[in-house]
Amino acid sequence: MDKKRRKFRFGIITFLFSIIATILSILFVIQILAMGILPLHLSVPLSLIAITICLIIFVIANFIKKRGIIHFFCGFLALVLCVVFAVGNNYIYRTNTMLESVTNLTNKMTNTVSIITMNGSGIENLSDLNGLTVSSAESMDKDATDRCISDLNSEGVSVNLVDYENYQAALAALYNNEVNAMVLNEAYRGLLHENEEFTGFGNITTIIHKTVYYTERENTIETSKDAVNVVSEPFTILISGNDSYGSLNETSRSDVNMLVTVNPSTHKILLTSIPRDYYLKMACSASSTDCPEGSYDKLTHSGLYGVDSTEKTIEEAFGIDINYYVRVNFSSLVNLVDALGGIDVEVEPGLEVDTFYANGTEGVHAGTNHLDGERALAFARERYAYADGDVQRNKNQQQVLMRMFEKIASPSMIVNFGNFVDALGGAFETNMSSEDMLSLIRYEFTFFPDWTFEQCSVEGYQDTMYSTVLGDYSAVTIGNTQSMDIAKQKIQAVINGESADSITTVVDENVYTPYLDDSVASDTPTYTEDPNQYYDVPVTEDYYDSSYDTQIDSYEDPYAGTYDTTNGNEDIYYDQSSEYQSW
Repeated sequence: MDKKRRKFRFGIITFLFSIIATILSILFVIQILAMGILPLHLSVPLSLIAITICLIIFVIANFIKKRGIIHFFCGFLALVLCVVFAVGNNYIYRTNTMLESVTNLTNKMTNTVSIITMNGSGIENLSDLNGLTVSSAESMDKDATDRCISDLNSEGVSVNLVDYENYQAALAALYNNEVNAMVLNEAYRGLLHENEEFTGFGNITTIIHKTVYYTERENTIETSKDAVNVVSEPFTILISGNDSYGSLNETSRSDVNMLVTVNPSTHKILLTSIPRDYYLKMACSASSTDCPEGSYDKLTHSGLYGVDSTEKTIEEAFGIDINYYVRVNFSSLVNLVDALGGIDVEVEPGLEVDTFYANGTEGVHAGTNHLDGERALAFARERYAYADGDVQRNKNQQQVLMRMFEKIASPSMIVNFGNFVDALGGAFETNMSSEDMLSLIRYEFTFFPDWTFEQCSVEGYQDTMYSTVLGDYSAVTIGNTQSMDIAKQKIQAVINGESADSITTVVDENVYTPYLDDSVASDTPTYTEDPNQYYDVPVTEDYYDSSYDTQIDSYEDPYAGTYDTTNGNEDIYYDQSSEYQSW
């Protein structure tokens, strides 16, 4: 009797498992077909096989006489299928949710304005600030300042606001005890850290109040206006990396600017890096507020006015079309690399780093290095440890992206898929539609193409120029126009189905035309009276005619004056436009 009861109970359990497995298999098939994540020649057979297996098990388990071992095997197999289809359904649901989250852009950008004081000032909360003096850069960032002061007034706190030309001057006033506190738009915090005078200001100041407000953003659930058929036509994506952690809705600079040109027909991918400090003419999107349209500034500062402004600035500077953008930040990279189980990067001898400056993590040695998320981020950001600075950093960033892509395409992705999908959900924003992303996934599963990576970095030299955003002079990278033109040719070569490596022109380091009148040809530079476009010739270098390897005694600067190496004083630069000497 006990044996029959146990057999009956086991039969009921097997029956339930077989029913559940059949239902889950049908749901799995529905989700696969609805999402279109697999091509038809894979999804249809897979669906038929899944349902057929479940039905066979259901029939054997419940309608065919069997011995105990067969009974047990059917029950066990039904249980396994329940688990498999449950996990599969979960993965598909999470993948769909991820695609929606990265393509349905929020319609608001988060802005944070802080009141900061010096450590030990005795000012610990807003009530302590009442009636005291506060510095600001209202002329530079009026909306943020007005909102912060209005917030203070609503708290019953009144302050004496002193306006300075820029945030550096406002912070200097705080350092010099000219004021008791300072209003700081957090989007500009990174700019202050770059100033040697204020590198560690975050450690000696305290935030006593934050004002958070939201502004409308262009492209609310709006796909690219330059969308193409991504499985048959070449396209270019701008990867814009913000210099911030946490939410992607935070306004921030564009610390990484990389163009990814993809040709699905030739299976070639070209990575083109642009230095963050490239000095370019700002081009603003229609929705940007306070954006200095037409002024020259670092490319990284364009991110303060939205990724659309960064995209437009690059398009106009290089004369190219960008089809899509992908916006990420520091947290994105850390989470994605960790979700992939880390990545392996190769470091050439001579490029070892003991400790990364960016976040103080362990550096890298020559050879293969396995990096987790934080170390991968530090590796991608490091520049002070290298003689080439930004040039090597661009190479590191390209290697991190390639290693991530290889890891995604590797068999280990099966194990890490769930974690990776979760990390993707909050990792990036894009104006590529979910349909286009699904098309790329189907394309990968259909052909399993052997992608070939090619690399390119535009070049320039370091100088100090006026930054409109900062309202002060700052270290920048002056663009080498020949290098920019070669990058454009390489992008076009990949689009045309050729190899970017076929463009082998050697860049002449002395060829640069940073400021041009738009009405003249690119090879005819003209001087402009705009003080924001003042061009300072490096006065401590000798100039050579590379074709004859002979020294040139006089170098004519088309933007200002003449530097004469024969006058006996190599430290004097003569500016004919203003008839004065600057030392």
